[in-house]
Amino acid sequence: MIKVDNLSYSFPQKDLYNKISFTLEEGQHCAFIGTSGSGKSTLINIIMDPERYMFDGKLEMEPNCRIGYVSQFSQLDKTQETTVFEYIGKEFIKLQNEMTLICTEMETSSDIEPLLEKYQKALDAFDAIGGDDFESNINKKLNLANLIKHKDLLISELSGGEFKLVQVIKEMLNSPEVMIMDEPDVFLDFENLNALKSLINSHKGIMLIITHNRYLLNHCFNKIIHLENRELQEFDGRFIEYNLSLLQTKIELQELAVADNEEIERNELLINKLRTIATNNSDAANGKSLKARVKIQERLEARRIKEPFVDIKQPDINLATANKIEDTIILKVNDYSVAFDEMLLENVNFEIKSTDKVALIGSNGTGKTTLLREIFKNNHDSIEINNDVEVAYLSQIQGEILNDSNTIFEEFFDVGFKTYGELKSYISNYGFDEEVVDQKIGSLSGGEKNILQLAKVSAGKANLLLLDEPTSHLDTYSQIALETAIENYNGAILMISHDYYSIINCMDYVLIIENKTIRKMSMRKFRKMIYASHFDKDYLEIEQKKKSVETKIELALKDTDFELAKILSEELEELIKLL
Repeated sequence: MIKVDNLSYSFPQKDLYNKISFTLEEGQHCAFIGTSGSGKSTLINIIMDPERYMFDGKLEMEPNCRIGYVSQFSQLDKTQETTVFEYIGKEFIKLQNEMTLICTEMETSSDIEPLLEKYQKALDAFDAIGGDDFESNINKKLNLANLIKHKDLLISELSGGEFKLVQVIKEMLNSPEVMIMDEPDVFLDFENLNALKSLINSHKGIMLIITHNRYLLNHCFNKIIHLENRELQEFDGRFIEYNLSLLQTKIELQELAVADNEEIERNELLINKLRTIATNNSDAANGKSLKARVKIQERLEARRIKEPFVDIKQPDINLATANKIEDTIILKVNDYSVAFDEMLLENVNFEIKSTDKVALIGSNGTGKTTLLREIFKNNHDSIEINNDVEVAYLSQIQGEILNDSNTIFEEFFDVGFKTYGELKSYISNYGFDEEVVDQKIGSLSGGEKNILQLAKVSAGKANLLLLDEPTSHLDTYSQIALETAIENYNGAILMISHDYYSIINCMDYVLIIENKTIRKMSMRKFRKMIYASHFDKDYLEIEQKKKSVETKIELALKDTDFELAKILSEELEELIKLL
């Protein structure tokens, strides 16, 4: 259905792809993964509208292939005066009305031939998108997404997460041969994420979905396309099997790399000896021996292990504090209430200590972001922050913190970086090449902007971090790096998140919004709630064991203990079978 062959494409600032190839065929649900800024969204744009791009290579698609598309940046229009049913069924209703109008014209027309032709054309278009059962199909999809109760609601009354699901349903019901979605999971609450999983799994056509969401990756796909370091790799199978394959390849290649390095070092010693002999003795044989040995060294260097899918740049996120505050209460919220059109939160009370790592969870539209912003502003009578506390804020709306028209250097000038060298050294730890210091922030991907926000937050060395969906847009490697940074952080964190894994991996407890108030929940109860709603029994325990074994493998690789790494990879394989 779609074939990409030896495709290369470059921006003025960087090369994106180097002769990449892949195919998408009937029945494949494909996850499109890769580090932030590697060019995933651009490749989707090329597939959607190839005429706009000057690329090398071939892109083949069936003629008149219908593509359904859901963007990562679609926004809810609060002024839209149409119901959910009308919005989803817009194309069907339009064709239905057109056919009704033609029938009415035929009743009074003396020449019905052109009208019959017009009617047939509309009917063919109606049939092509499955028009016969469209009302029933809309109801089925709304049921699947737990949105049937919203069928007659105005679009403007939906939450952002609900609107995203409605968009997915709308595109699916137009019977596309290929369904493309760019991070459809961003900002979805637990319930809506589960609904998205059900919608993806129910779809019969080809799917190509950019996602970093570990829950969807583990439950929705039978093919992986991995774009990394300008190259692309295809894998037919599940994401967890692909990850295992990558890890096993890494063990094998690192073992070979160690052997190569040892040989290179031995050869270097020989070259130095031969160079000394040749310097002291101008015999032609000595010169030939030196040249031969240098050529051997060049060959060894050329074949040195370099695999784009194993050598992945993971940011070194370091959440630092200027000063650690003793174990005391640093944030109190007393009788806090907030309302817009209706009451969102009423008489909320909680407190956070100086080293607490706390997740703030709740359905989309329940006031989480509003509360976090109010804490950051610290001008509300119900909010009290310890005078010794320095607060930093990461926003899910990146433009609140980052100025798209600034260069990275300009953005960080106010944080205390006064020289290029100082800033280049700092942001290189976060995976940014030195040349991007003068790049406009507006040209970065969503994931790169979030990494930049984290770098800016960390540079401030605050001891209370307010993080609003920090894992959104982040690739899986950056998510894991962030979890490690949170675990090692000496201050307090209040984090809005819908990411099960991040919450369970690094939070102390949860504040959950229910019935317009907030209650504290232990991690044990949170896990129990998640199991009941979203996972098979023991799923997250197995995931935790899997993470522990993967960490042990990484440590074994650091110690070049390849035998232990291989034994652990077999243990990991058995855990994956349980998943």
